[in-house]
Amino acid sequence: MTVSILQSNYIPWKGYFDIIAKSDVFVIYDEVQYTKNDWRNRNLIKTQNGLQWLTIAVKQDSLDQKICDTQVFKTNWTQKHMNTLQTNYAKASYFKDYMEIVSKIYENTSNSLSEINLQFIKTICRILEIETKIIDSRTLKLKGDKQERLIKVCKILGADRYLSGPAAKSYIDEKVYKENKIELEWMDYSNYKEYNQLYPPFEHGVSVLDLIFNEGPNARHFLNF
Repeated sequence: MTVSILQSNYIPWKGYFDIIAKSDVFVIYDEVQYTKNDWRNRNLIKTQNGLQWLTIAVKQDSLDQKICDTQVFKTNWTQKHMNTLQTNYAKASYFKDYMEIVSKIYENTSNSLSEINLQFIKTICRILEIETKIIDSRTLKLKGDKQERLIKVCKILGADRYLSGPAAKSYIDEKVYKENKIELEWMDYSNYKEYNQLYPPFEHGVSVLDLIFNEGPNARHFLNF
């Protein structure tokens, strides 16, 4: 069984959903420090004038604040984000088909950043027909340092393979996984096919909504799972 573990991101790029799809269980790991100017509360979309950030303003009361404890700062952000998507994707082939689904998330959102991200992630998984089980790391009651917690997740869930993003190479000790009889696999985010994207030149590193609005039911065929 394959497990992957990531912090939640706001309407993530397509690679995020690839790693979910290649896993049997995907663990949202938000009981770690919230990092400012990161992907947790913002992502990029494509516009006629280039890339643009969609950002949720959040409260940060301390440097030690966890992602799961992070709350939204402003109440009017949802309408602004919907308006921005409408302005920039109205001409996309499948915008009308999927914006109704996206709007329902915005209209029923909470003040918790983790919960907002989770609702988008789960909904987008359904759109992409990804059936991976998604769980919250807090239900596993993890202890120890960063690496010990990852090993613990695999053992609790009965996983024999851990699929990790390449950024974790800076701290993961592959020997520890071998000692615990867990196969370590690195996610490869290369070789994505280009799709029918508005406003050239083509850009891979934008929110998955860009792919969904432009390709609709064919969107999953532009992932690598």
